[in-house]
This record gives sequence, structure tokens and C-alpha cells, in this order.
Amino acid sequence: MARVVRFHQTGGPEVLQVEQIEVPPPGKGEVQIAVKAVGLNRAESMFRSGQYLEDPKLPARLGYEAAGTVAAVGPDVSGIAVGDAVSVVPAFSLNAYGMYADTVNAPAHAVVHHPVSLTWEEAAAVWMQYVTAYGALIDIARLGRGDALVVPAASSSVGLAAIQIANRVGAVPIALTRGRSKRQALLDAGAAHVIASDEQDLVKEILDITAGKGARVVFDPVGGPTLAKLTQATAVRGMIFLYGALSTEATPLPLFDVLGKWMTIRGYVMMEITQDPQRLEQATSFINGGLADGSLKPVIARTFPLEQIVDAHRYLESNQQIGKVVVTT
Repeated sequence: MARVVRFHQTGGPEVLQVEQIEVPPPGKGEVQIAVKAVGLNRAESMFRSGQYLEDPKLPARLGYEAAGTVAAVGPDVSGIAVGDAVSVVPAFSLNAYGMYADTVNAPAHAVVHHPVSLTWEEAAAVWMQYVTAYGALIDIARLGRGDALVVPAASSSVGLAAIQIANRVGAVPIALTRGRSKRQALLDAGAAHVIASDEQDLVKEILDITAGKGARVVFDPVGGPTLAKLTQATAVRGMIFLYGALSTEATPLPLFDVLGKWMTIRGYVMMEITQDPQRLEQATSFINGGLADGSLKPVIARTFPLEQIVDAHRYLESNQQIGKVVVTT
């Protein structure tokens, strides 16, 4: 019997339960993993509360990311052997698989090897944040040396990944955070500039930093009314990626800025990368290279044991963290 987190109704963190469930042997194209650590993500919080891109089929499991050792391999799986240290890329529906457990089956296409230098906690914190940032910034936008990148919600794990990737390719990461309390932590994390959006004029600050040109790329998980300001601070032919909807307010389209600057505003989810084998291979190669040379390093905000999954989700939603929330088994 395995310890598995499930929920039988949508709602707040309190709906999560740790249950004893029999995990079957891995099927065709599946790998069974003895899980050591699980990374938590905002998408999972939204799925749990019924506010995600797909509705949960109850009773539902949860979790995109895990790291551990291979316990068994199903038919038609190659390149993965029992005993291998592996981690899981978010490349499946949460209605099909869930990683919040001490034993899981995962689709083989989503199971990858990671550098042995990583701890289990770091390995569980890699793929959502780095593939999400890589897909928008490198695969699509081709971010490069000297490009100004604006990162709202910069203290999130994906925000920190974007900062590290920008530095790896020689771009200039400009971190946005609501207040000044996280300023030094973001500078320490590699941000070239930090703007407290509730206390400073973000348009003026970005234009001053970029000598009036504006940012070439904006990587925004928030949306809402701030989008209008971000378009004012974006360069001619610049790109704004909307990869989340953390704002509870409407997101207006600032049409004249978009038309006047020949600007691209683009919806983006990381499944665009993970569902394309060639692009996913390129992403994992870039990320593993950065992990190996130290230019990419997951930041762990706090860890919880699996039995405290409710507390872990409450902390995830508190916005107190800088980096990734991880659960250990």
C-alpha cells in the first residue's frame, strides 16, 4: 500500500487527504517510481480548487513533479532501468497521473534523468519552473545578450528560473515584486534590477533602465489591470507572454499600445513544449546543461513531510515563499 494524496471535492487546502492505496504495477509505457520528493505548483492549487484549465475527475489525485528511484519498468520502455535516479517532467493531464505519493506510476515520456549532483528536493523542483521559462524565453522569444526581460511575480519558482535563464544567455532580468521586502533576495538571486510595483512607477522605472526603449520580453503570470502598464513599458516589436492568471481582476487589452508598437501578446503554457518530443529534448538538454555548470540552481523555499500536505498548500498560497515549496516522503 502506498501513501497517496487525493481529494474528493474541490476547495481549499483542507480537502487534501493522505490515503492508503494500492498502486498497480506499471503498465505499457509507464515507469514506477519510489518517490523521495515532490515539487508543488500553483497549477495544482488551481486544479484542487476547480479553477484550472481542466476540471478534476473526483476523487482526484494531484501533482506534476516528483523525484526518486525507479522501482519497476513497464512494457515498451527503453533507456530507463530499475534503480535509476529520475525526475518527472509535467507532460500529462492531472486527471491521468498524480505525483503526490510515496509510490507512483508515471508515463515514460515524462521521466528523465537529472544531474547526480542534485538533491532529491532540488530534482523535484526542476522541471515545471525551468521548462516553463525556457519554452517562452528561449524556444519562442529567442532571448539573447542585452535583451531586457521583465519578470512579474519574480519571487516565484518560475520567476527565479526566468532570472537565471536570462543571466545564462546574457540578457538583463528586471524583477517585479509588489513591495520592497523581497528586494535584496531577488538581487541575490540574480536580478539586475528590482522594481516594487506597489511603491514605484513601473513604467518609468523600466523605461529608465532600458534608456527609453522598453523591454523586449515580458514574462507575466499575473494578468489583470497591470497588463496595461506592461504594454507601455514594452519595446516596439516586443513580446508579452501571459502564462498565468493570478490576478482576480479583469485583464484589459490595451489595443492602441499593441497596434502602435507592433507588439505580440501571447498566451502560453508549458505543455506547448512538453507535448513536442523534439522541443522537450532541446529543453531538457539546455536545462541539464545549466544544472551541471551551476548557472541554473533551484531555490527551495521550504520543505514539508507528505503528512503535512495541507500545510504545504497553505504555505504555497501565502505568497510568502521565495522559490519552490517541496514535500518529502
